Amino acid sequence: MGPGNEASGAAASSVKSADRALRILELLSTRTKPATLTELSRELDIPASSLHGLLRTMQRRMWLEVDDTNTRFGLGIQALLVGSSYTRADDQVARAGAVLDWLNEVTGETVHYGRLEGAHVIYLAKRESRYQLRIYSAVGKRIPAHAASLGKAILAEGTDEEAVARLQWPLARLTRNTLGTEEALLADLQIARSRGYATELEESDYGLGCVGVAVPGRAPQSDAISVAVPTARLDPERMEQLAATLLEAKRLLSGHLAVPRDVVPDGGGFLRNLE
Repeated sequence: MGPGNEASGAAASSVKSADRALRILELLSTRTKPATLTELSRELDIPASSLHGLLRTMQRRMWLEVDDTNTRFGLGIQALLVGSSYTRADDQVARAGAVLDWLNEVTGETVHYGRLEGAHVIYLAKRESRYQLRIYSAVGKRIPAHAASLGKAILAEGTDEEAVARLQWPLARLTRNTLGTEEALLADLQIARSRGYATELEESDYGLGCVGVAVPGRAPQSDAISVAVPTARLDPERMEQLAATLLEAKRLLSGHLAVPRDVVPDGGGFLRNLE
């Protein structure tokens, strides 16, 4: 092998290692628990002998952490720092910050800002509920778009053909309420278009209901905000109140308006003085 071929081989090896490192990070970002070398080898289809050195290198660089047994790998602090810098540098998320705070204040519930990436919605920002009974979520979490009000609000902004092309088929069923057919999903998207907001009721997780609206600013449409509520606190009247609040939030974002100071939460966490 000549010098040129040696350089080419080294470059290919470096690219292969980089690809594997990214695949490790992507896989671990979808898991709720650390993974062993054997589990990662099986799920990524990479020989354990090749994976071991790469995992230890990523651990030394703080992209990965190991548990007390020194056998299970999870995301490290460097992954958090890099991920956080993405949202800090995103003008769209930054501009929505005051409105997310306002939504959280007037409803008392969990507020999410999400972006459609492929067939999934990813949480980019969150405001925590003030209630003891709340839903679990985290920035960076990925949810199939067809099962989330965030995703359906974004998909409803386009055509049926665009929505079908965007999703992964067959549709994943996360609960018994998840819309699993094209007919059911497109009917729901049509309802969302007609009223200006999307809903979900135990479609992504049991005990969870959400209302979501698309927000302007990116082309094609890719962002949305939602309010998530445990079903124990959600009835049709509350759903309508949350929808009205979110539509007001969308108006504020569309016009780059300041949040209204005279709109405050009442005793039940609803808006009053909303025209």
